[in-house]
Amino acid sequence: MTITFVGHGYVGLVTAAVFADFGNKVYVIGHTPEKIDNLKKGIIPMYEPGLEELVKKNVDAGRLLFTLDYDPAIAESEIVFIAVGTPPQKTGDAQLSTVFEVAEKIAKNLKSHTVIATKSTVPVGTNKRIVKLVEENKPENATFEIASVPEFLREGTAIEDTLHPDRVVIGTGSEEARKKLEELHSPIDAPILNTTIETAELIKYAANSFLATKISFANAIAKLSEAVGADGLGVLDGVGLDKRIGRQFLYPGVGYGGSCFPKDVKALISIAGDHDYDFSLLDQVEEINKQAKRDIVRKARKVLGDMKGKKIAVFGLAFKPNTDDMRDAPSIDIIELLKQEGVSISAFDPKARETAQKVIHDIEFASEMYECVKDANLLLVLTDWNEFKEADLGKIKSLMKEPNIIDGRNIYDPQKTREMGFSYIGVGR
Repeated sequence: MTITFVGHGYVGLVTAAVFADFGNKVYVIGHTPEKIDNLKKGIIPMYEPGLEELVKKNVDAGRLLFTLDYDPAIAESEIVFIAVGTPPQKTGDAQLSTVFEVAEKIAKNLKSHTVIATKSTVPVGTNKRIVKLVEENKPENATFEIASVPEFLREGTAIEDTLHPDRVVIGTGSEEARKKLEELHSPIDAPILNTTIETAELIKYAANSFLATKISFANAIAKLSEAVGADGLGVLDGVGLDKRIGRQFLYPGVGYGGSCFPKDVKALISIAGDHDYDFSLLDQVEEINKQAKRDIVRKARKVLGDMKGKKIAVFGLAFKPNTDDMRDAPSIDIIELLKQEGVSISAFDPKARETAQKVIHDIEFASEMYECVKDANLLLVLTDWNEFKEADLGKIKSLMKEPNIIDGRNIYDPQKTREMGFSYIGVGR
């Protein structure tokens, strides 16, 4: 099958590479000449384990084609995926201008019958607007069907999630579109859920908002546990062993971040508001997430007292391990709050240094983990990279001015760390 992806971010690039690896001819349309030139050489614009090798393999095989042009990609394709970003506006609403611009360009390049599938995360009703745009701009003899096929991949495990998702959601009112999309997805090991377009549009927002809710619930329980003297992780273990609930995402820490959870929670609040429903539960999910970041600074203040002139070492900048993504990373707000206290900061991240330097300023970016902690009064763990879990704590202690650790990801054993002479504070412990 010949297909096209418009957009080469995490979703578009990973999914295109996987479908090319299945033997399909896959066009990927972008709008930045430099990025397209790099992709043709197998140079990818983000860090994702295994992706560079998969892209290069399929570029070399002639199955994965990167281009700036909609012609002939759209004309040749049976299915065209819209996979561009939908970042949040100040109101919380999803920014849809790029989606509609792309839909118009696709329409103008249609030649025969084509399935247009939206993989971007979009509010309910967006695909109806796409239908209208395509109808207004397509050639008279071209025909099309529309579908919503939301993605559920996680950064850091994106290839595995594309190959073995929990489900494939296909939302369409067209039997022909459904059959084509099922055929394309047939090599993927997952059940297929066939729904209406509106249901598919809402599923992604609902799933991400529920996961964000679990994280905020875990942070609320952690904060209460600290107040009453309970072991928050033990409480959450007891809760998570209930099969109706499960342990996944019930982990307290510095709050959620990344390209999906913050924007999708905001968007679902906005979608609800547009339909006269006050989704106050998600308002509190957001507030607890903000509080989790403020609590890290509060703990630093408790450890160091007057923080002015003190040095804090930060382990981890990306919003999660195995990615260099800094979008809405908790480290950004935490570091900004710390800077207001007059501290100097040295930070290290195994992969996110370059992307972090674009959004965090006036701090030192260490090139090595042990260099980061030299002469520090406090070590702050914000991302749970394996490199940090396996660090030589004895060496870290010898390099620090004061042996204080605030473990925002609970990666170290409190008892062992304290036995080594550290003052240790975790989250909910």
